[in-house]
Amino acid sequence: MSPSLLVMAAGVGSRFGGDKQLEPVGPGGEALLDYSIFDALRAGFSKVVFVIRRDMAERFHEVIGRRYQGRLSLAHAFQETHDVPDGFAAPAGRTKPWGTGHAVLAAAGLIDAPFAVINADDYYGADSFAQLGRFLSSPERAARPEIYALVAFRLRDTVSEHGSVARGVCAIAADGTLAHVTEVTGIDRAAEGGFRAPGPDGERRLTGDEPVSLNFWGFTTALFPLLRGKFEAFLAERGQDLRAEFFLPDAVNALMHDGRVGVAVLPTTSQWFGLTYKADQPRAAERLREMTAGGLYPPRLWS
Repeated sequence: MSPSLLVMAAGVGSRFGGDKQLEPVGPGGEALLDYSIFDALRAGFSKVVFVIRRDMAERFHEVIGRRYQGRLSLAHAFQETHDVPDGFAAPAGRTKPWGTGHAVLAAAGLIDAPFAVINADDYYGADSFAQLGRFLSSPERAARPEIYALVAFRLRDTVSEHGSVARGVCAIAADGTLAHVTEVTGIDRAAEGGFRAPGPDGERRLTGDEPVSLNFWGFTTALFPLLRGKFEAFLAERGQDLRAEFFLPDAVNALMHDGRVGVAVLPTTSQWFGLTYKADQPRAAERLREMTAGGLYPPRLWS
């Protein structure tokens, strides 16, 4: 069974100043997610599920959805604040969805095969999709559905030149599997070299060599009931906090701690880039022009 691709595209882009998942950056006006889908198709993925906000549905279809009609199987799910398990309710005043773990759950009814999860506003590269596609298509996924995967990148290659970022800093076990992911916010370049971020006991220093998660995961459908259980526990503990978010890495951490799942860390030769701030757009466009000129992509992906 060929794998599916879940694209998390419901973010509001507050630091970017708009729907960055629709921002044209390619030579033919393509968005970054166009390149992810192009690379996923080349890697053997056959279905794409977009998780979006209801208020952006019409524009998303006009800008993005029409490009893929007839090319692959498409579906979309809405990430909505009121979509919580029975017995729970969103508190009065809650206006934003519940985070990346919640986004994955929004698509649960549309996925029946091993699947990858990505952000819409990141470029992950062809080799990354090839690595994860092979992992998800291997016979071992049916035999061991509790083993997932993460494509990790080096921190220094993922920090914007125009402001701070949040990254999942990974601890890798001796056998090459994921031991833990720590969500670190406010990561910025240090004037004296390296990187820094606020920490609970003062400033945290980072070398830049740390492997980080950019939400490029590989799962099986065995994740969904486990993730739903963690979401219920999250709501019971923090559901009345208007700003609390159910982050996918935190849920995976908890499942690893419980001994329910394992996560392989996959190497990649791809170079990441993305859109955090509006000022990131020119550099992303330049890199895509360079790759197109080098023959990695056609001038128009969907002509």
